[in-house]
Amino acid sequence: MLKLQQVKKYYAGQKAVDDVSFDVRQGSIFGLLGPNGAGKSSILRMITGITQPDSGEIYIENQKINALSQSESIGYMPEERGLYKKMKIGEQAMYLAQLKGLTRLQASQQIKIWFEKLDMMSWWNKKVEDLSKGMSQKLQFVTTVIHQPKLLILDEPFSGLDPVNSEVIKKEIFQLSKSGTTVLFSTHRMEQVEEICEDIVLINKGKVLINGQVDQIRKEFKKNQYKYKVSGNLDVFEEKIIDKSDQGITLQLQHQQEAQEILKYCLDHQMNVYGFEEILPGLNEIFIQAVEGNAARTFEKEINV
Repeated sequence: MLKLQQVKKYYAGQKAVDDVSFDVRQGSIFGLLGPNGAGKSSILRMITGITQPDSGEIYIENQKINALSQSESIGYMPEERGLYKKMKIGEQAMYLAQLKGLTRLQASQQIKIWFEKLDMMSWWNKKVEDLSKGMSQKLQFVTTVIHQPKLLILDEPFSGLDPVNSEVIKKEIFQLSKSGTTVLFSTHRMEQVEEICEDIVLINKGKVLINGQVDQIRKEFKKNQYKYKVSGNLDVFEEKIIDKSDQGITLQLQHQQEAQEILKYCLDHQMNVYGFEEILPGLNEIFIQAVEGNAARTFEKEINV
């Protein structure tokens, strides 16, 4: 659906985006991750046409991106609100929908559908300045999806939302993806990425550090840690134990075969095995490890130079 090919962007001679390439699959929920200043905002601005790459290409559905495809194909919800504070909510939704190419009748129909979905019908004559941050976020979401974009870009979409409304928006994101909409999702909250995204790219200092499917990335960063929940005592493996709790005993092993050998030991000693699992690192741990590792390599390179 979306392809970035060797994209570069400079500001005042400094590289903000340095030879970035990645693909976003049709209908997937894709996470664009990175620390502050990594280059995420620069990438989003180029995809949406706010700025242009200094070199490289951006494609939507195998076609080079242009102003028409950006307007018709993309829905972009920035982290900072882009709403008119003095305007009534119903009028604003109508106005923004028509800017996206909907007729007044089409806009009215879509607004009604989304306002009913998100319990917003009673807001019609309220002004944006009278809304809470969470209510503004719901309105911003509606105005982003109302023209049924093929590519939906969400920058911190749950900011300001309470847990109930976060679940409502999350449900709609999953439904849009299921119906074929491709979602590019940017956030600092790794637990949301693990729950929502199928694929990710991690950017730091304008460069791609990690790119791929979430499940595969977690496996690549695994540390051969296994949790056992058994009826007996595993103190014979004391030097390997890194955690004990009511949830089980976690061991640091050398390889997968050793995990099977310990299972066999439990069975040979007539222990009941209630649980056994490999502990895979979370994205937050991977994020920190990758960024800090990249910083260390950069520092070492600079010292050697």
